[in-house]
Amino acid sequence: MLAVTRLQVFAFLGAVTLTATTSTAAEPPPLKLHWANNYLTISGDHLPGGEMQVYYLEAYCRAGSTDADWVKHTRMQHRTELLDASNDGTHLKLRCHVEDGLVVTHEIRSTPDEVEFHIVATNPTNQRSEAHWAQPCIRVDKFTGRDQQTYLSKSFVFLDGELARMPTRNWATQARYTPGQVWCPRSVDRNDVNPRPLSDLVPSNGLIGCFNADESMIFATAFEPYQELFQGVIVCLHADFRLGGLQPGETKTIRGKIYIVPNDVPALLTRYAADFPEHQPPR
Repeated sequence: MLAVTRLQVFAFLGAVTLTATTSTAAEPPPLKLHWANNYLTISGDHLPGGEMQVYYLEAYCRAGSTDADWVKHTRMQHRTELLDASNDGTHLKLRCHVEDGLVVTHEIRSTPDEVEFHIVATNPTNQRSEAHWAQPCIRVDKFTGRDQQTYLSKSFVFLDGELARMPTRNWATQARYTPGQVWCPRSVDRNDVNPRPLSDLVPSNGLIGCFNADESMIFATAFEPYQELFQGVIVCLHADFRLGGLQPGETKTIRGKIYIVPNDVPALLTRYAADFPEHQPPR
């Protein structure tokens, strides 16, 4: 039997303690969530820029919107209330009341590297809801360290199965309102998207995102079902979720994710495929 001195035992225990401490320190705390005055703020010491603001929600929208007046036709009035907020800042519950009677409840939860959205839309009225899609407007100025004129080259969608930085090829410039860029999936009528320049390119998936200033991190977001991907006019990116109009008494569920992850595109795509199998091409 080997002789073990008290000094060796103490050294071993110290190494175990150091390893455990290091392992614990390597896991950052969950991202913090706060909602007030229609803005969702996501914050954390490990989040590039310290915080990210989301206009939540910017708008509920009618169909027939691609070439329509935003104020007179497309945008519907709505009111959002905060129902619950956890003490640890990792859970929020909101409820939207849309002008035509549609009620939409939002459960939002955070982990160290993502924010998850579970949305339930219900039409309690005796008429079909006109709400066809909705816009979470995600501001990425602090994350990218860029302004409206310079953040485009940090931003991306996926085309032909590959990450494509903006401006993508065939960049559209004509629309009722400019600038900006919209990508419409095959499943959505091209008459029913944002009245900004509409790309003739169809996105390969529902992810849209950007890199931070030193490109060590990626922000990306996706919703299911989604109406469009949109690069906006106030340093923002959108994966706007689809409602499709609800019949009287109908309920629909929508889910979404924001990812804040290291710059490893294959790892992001693997995670996204597991979270959103509906967005993957058939084999």
